[in-house]
Amino acid sequence: MVDKIVSAEAAVAIVQNGDVLATTGYGGHGVPEHLLVALENRFIETGEPGNLTLVHSTGQGDGRDKGLNRLAHKGLIKRVIGGYYGLSPKLTQLAIDNIVEAYNFPEGCILQLYRDIAAGKPGTFSKVGIGTYVDPRLEGGRMNEVTTEDLVEVVKLHGEDWLFFRAFPFSVAFLRGTTADMEGNISIEREALMLEDLVLAMAAKNSGGYVICQVERIAQAG
Repeated sequence: MVDKIVSAEAAVAIVQNGDVLATTGYGGHGVPEHLLVALENRFIETGEPGNLTLVHSTGQGDGRDKGLNRLAHKGLIKRVIGGYYGLSPKLTQLAIDNIVEAYNFPEGCILQLYRDIAAGKPGTFSKVGIGTYVDPRLEGGRMNEVTTEDLVEVVKLHGEDWLFFRAFPFSVAFLRGTTADMEGNISIEREALMLEDLVLAMAAKNSGGYVICQVERIAQAG
């Protein structure tokens, strides 16, 4: 069996051009900072990977340099689908400058979409966002001029309008836990929040993608 315990640098080498990368975290809680740093350093040194789609449900960062701000490089990210941008001003600036495609969807809808991707469903139905900027009859959650594709549509069910957020496969999920064993099992006993770690792992696995988890320590199996 291939050893599942590797360095951050070796782990992020699996991310390829054009991949869909989903990351977990809330503020600074649960953010896999070492993985983000390793991915940033790889891009700076080699120019790869490029044209990633970054997906995050909540704000991840410190409002300055950490968290998703690490990935705010022209060419590294092509598209961002996020629930909150306030803690990642560098990423926000790329959207303001029309350097990346950017979508802002409700956090809860993104989290439910994770579950539906994990379950192999075609997407998520919700009434959240109807009549707001998320509604494709208005802006469809698109944040700038270079963002043109509709990722949400209006569907009528039993005479009522629903928003349908389309599912898409995850290539890689970045998570953070406390302890891993040699077979890749993860526990979160020292983490501040449970967050979406389990459902993101399921979504990536069931998409045929990879799960990479930053941990504090290694334990023997059993």
